[in-house]
Amino acid sequence: MQGLKKRKCFWFSSHLFVSLQHKERSDMKQIEVVAAIIRKEDKIFATQRGYGEWKDWWEFPGGKMEARETPEEALKREIREELSTEISVDDFLCTVEYDYPKLTSGRACSRSEDSKQALVSTRSIAAFHLTMHCYLCSLQIEALHLNEHEAAKWLTMDELDSVKWLPADVEVVEELKDQQNLRSSNRQNRK
Repeated sequence: MQGLKKRKCFWFSSHLFVSLQHKERSDMKQIEVVAAIIRKEDKIFATQRGYGEWKDWWEFPGGKMEARETPEEALKREIREELSTEISVDDFLCTVEYDYPKLTSGRACSRSEDSKQALVSTRSIAAFHLTMHCYLCSLQIEALHLNEHEAAKWLTMDELDSVKWLPADVEVVEELKDQQNLRSSNRQNRK
């Protein structure tokens, strides 16, 4: 693994994901996305992926930016497509830069007639660098419809760790907690 260095490790339900940072990202696919941290009173909206390698993991809704689209325009379009609703983009929260490592998935497909060993099919998923622009948002229309996700939850700050977040989204959760702790500290200092 020459040219790579260990960046971060996250434990999720007994899975270890090691993010590797390349000295040169030119070999990695670059993906730029936006994410909506939709707030309603003291809760935050989370969605569960219903497809792909990260199926059943939780994320903040959003998606890829199109050419000549501002992050705010992309976010409103993605939320209309994914949730059939309208949002207001209130404040910028953070930009997450995350290197997803190359994953190889395998599963037993059948048994060989000559042997008791399982024949295994493997599939490789290329490493990519994700740039995710995250915005605090609020609903303009209360009705939501899940067009791409298999589930959704409104979570309080104390419940954020109750779901298995995608690795890049973990960094957003940590930023939300840090901001809440800062607000709490400021309130106590005023007393």
